[in-house]
Amino acid sequence: MNSLKVLIVDDEDQMRELIKTFLNREGYTCLEAKDGMEALNLVKHEHPDMLIVDVMMPYLDGFSLVKEMRNYFHLDIPVIFLTAKGDDEDKVKGLKLGGDDYMVKPFNPAELLARMEVIFRRTRQHENKNQVVTYGPLQIDLQGRVVTVEGRKLAFTQKEFDLLLFLAKNKGTVFSRRQLLDHIWGPAYEGSERTVDTHIKTIRLKLKEHGHLIETVWGLGYKFEVPK
Repeated sequence: MNSLKVLIVDDEDQMRELIKTFLNREGYTCLEAKDGMEALNLVKHEHPDMLIVDVMMPYLDGFSLVKEMRNYFHLDIPVIFLTAKGDDEDKVKGLKLGGDDYMVKPFNPAELLARMEVIFRRTRQHENKNQVVTYGPLQIDLQGRVVTVEGRKLAFTQKEFDLLLFLAKNKGTVFSRRQLLDHIWGPAYEGSERTVDTHIKTIRLKLKEHGHLIETVWGLGYKFEVPK
């Protein structure tokens, strides 16, 4: 059994039910969405471990959903595209958008499961090899949740660490206070957006002369930038 959460996005009720039934038997927790707009909302609030996405859907198709998820929300969630069309052009487009795999309907659910397991295994191996990541002068130990700057180990609270890591992983991208609250505190957080300002100020103080790595973009929000 496992605790991985999979979001199934398909406008066909029978297809969603087929996939859900099969994955539930294997211990996966399944979420469902009938179109891209509904899926995007679930992605933001439920943080699934993988998406299984039909390409042809109303309102927001599968390609547009993944493009929005990657480019605007900066979420690197594994994706398997499903389609009734087997032409190479669609397959190439899906993979270029950041899809991890592509399956043509009808398919064997056992093959879908096998492909999912390969992707999850590859993701785990990648994460294990990258327990310490470097962003400019910062070394961030992902497992130990420790930040080292020029040999100095800095102590951060959970939220400070998560906020710094999120900005660093998305260096160069400007995030509004609301976006940062959604990503770090969660969409249900009802406190002041100034909470972000307070945490940014504390992080900068702890980074001392490297506090400038987190830049204020007036009227927009914050970004992490490593000087060239």
